[in-house]
Amino acid sequence: MKLLKEICFLLCTCLTVIPLHAQENSDLKGTSCVPVRTVHEEGLAFQAGESMEFILHYKWGMINTDVGTATVCLDSLTFNGQEAFCCSVKGKTTRMFDRIFRVREDFSSWFTRDGMKPLKFTRDTYEGGYEARNTYLYEWDVAEPHIAADIYTSKRGQISMQLPLTPCTYDLPALFFFARNMDIDNVEPGRRYPMTFAIDDDVYNVYFILYGRETIKVKGLGTVKTIRFAAKLLEGEVFKGEEDMMIWISDDENRLPVYFEAPLLVGVAAGRMSACDGLKHPFESLVTDKRKKK
Repeated sequence: MKLLKEICFLLCTCLTVIPLHAQENSDLKGTSCVPVRTVHEEGLAFQAGESMEFILHYKWGMINTDVGTATVCLDSLTFNGQEAFCCSVKGKTTRMFDRIFRVREDFSSWFTRDGMKPLKFTRDTYEGGYEARNTYLYEWDVAEPHIAADIYTSKRGQISMQLPLTPCTYDLPALFFFARNMDIDNVEPGRRYPMTFAIDDDVYNVYFILYGRETIKVKGLGTVKTIRFAAKLLEGEVFKGEEDMMIWISDDENRLPVYFEAPLLVGVAAGRMSACDGLKHPFESLVTDKRKKK
């Protein structure tokens, strides 16, 4: 059952390509937000109508198999009178793994189209009998901005609380889209940059490190020119801790996460992009296209 639990954590972790378990670091306190090119809508790396599909994989010894899938879709709407994006992230185990440890993940995030200010977040999780649900409302227009959080888990029941909120705090889907606007030219290789996100009943810091450019082959996708990053994982009952989650994003204006890999206590978890549609910019970093044409 421990192996299946690790696969479950992999699925939860890879949904937004940012780890759910974060590393707290005293030397990161007081730092500013991730440097981005712009948060104005016309300059964003994405647009409404974009969608991505991912395949999640596990390897350990003789075991080398796909264990789950995830999708990310972005739409536009009006939220409380504001022009907003709505991101939907869904993940699930494959039919074979459903028989022994069924996982379903459903994240939704609403944030302004101009400025990328978080507005609302929901999470609906089922992991082999364990259930977790989050509903966040971002209260910006009050004396002390905060996240009004309603949280349910099958272990603790229902609780309501306030979480701290700063201009650099995001939920996971909103953070994923925010980070895609990173100003690569102003990111120093080897330097640790913080990201702050809220999940369940707490706010965490995770840091990422830029390593440089690489051309890689992604199964089912093709040969892609990429930029490689590391995101720090917290040591615990699933991840090793002394090693980082590696993330390869497309080296073009889309900044697509085409491949990611994380060491577990037993084996290695990975995810690869299998399809994308509705991109704002040409997929110029895709050197050789291996996608099946419909």
